[in-house]
Amino acid sequence: MNEPSSDAIPTVEHSGLCALVGRPNVGKSTLLNALLGEKVSIVTRKPQTTRHRILGVLNRPDAQMVLVDTPGMHQSAKRALNRQLNRAAHGALEDIDVVVFVVRGTEWKEDDQRVLERLADVDAPVIVAVNQVDRVQDKRLLLPHLEWLAEQRDFAALVPVSATRGENLDALERETIQRLPSGPPLFPADQITDRDLGFRLGELVREQLMLNLGDELPYTTSVQIEQLHREEGMTRVAAVIWVESDGQKPIVIGRGGERLKKIGRSARLQMENLLGERVHLELWTKIKEQWTNDRRALDELGYTD
Repeated sequence: MNEPSSDAIPTVEHSGLCALVGRPNVGKSTLLNALLGEKVSIVTRKPQTTRHRILGVLNRPDAQMVLVDTPGMHQSAKRALNRQLNRAAHGALEDIDVVVFVVRGTEWKEDDQRVLERLADVDAPVIVAVNQVDRVQDKRLLLPHLEWLAEQRDFAALVPVSATRGENLDALERETIQRLPSGPPLFPADQITDRDLGFRLGELVREQLMLNLGDELPYTTSVQIEQLHREEGMTRVAAVIWVESDGQKPIVIGRGGERLKKIGRSARLQMENLLGERVHLELWTKIKEQWTNDRRALDELGYTD
């Protein structure tokens, strides 16, 4: 995590850290992007898309809220990568000012219950963001579910939202900001995330891997930016897609290289949208045997930051 700016910055009415927590696939990253009005965290429908703690900086005239997007908390920890994701999610609750506990509609699963139990040790106020309320087919079920949630803990607030539609996000923002302490902003007003450009571009490639591969293979792939060069009107990017075995490499590449070309085209368009200029993207696929269960490999690929 980058250090906040040390420049003398005047105190604002509210400034602090807000962790977005919840089980996998409840829309934490979508909510982060919607609140910021810019894509800083990749989004797919597959659980555990987010692998890192990612900060998004929301600036308002009288407040700065630093949102911490976290990997989904989950029970399964068979691989070293899964265990690291859980550590990252739990670690995000340290020294936090407000927690937004994201749940989905009227669902309540075992992993939701585990997150709730983990929050029992958190002193910071906890707000429940009930996401995807627009997808609740029978709206009559929503109010009883909110009443049931209110009985589970003394929550600071319960706010129904739809991150994809942008519904009621202003209410969630107000409820969160008013519970932040007074103090100087933690980041410069023109900074929207703590992650550098290389990380963000690598994540855009990994997003396309999640979207274009099957159910299992995306979880054994990782992306590393090897070269990043910006010149007038053009950014040149070279990236490696790491897989775990010989058999996985041809699956990523596809027949005649078509799948890798499709992944590259889609990622390049996303990069151009982010940068506002042309991008030349080169992708390679390489093998790092069983990297998801190798602590040293996780260090090398940046998963233990």
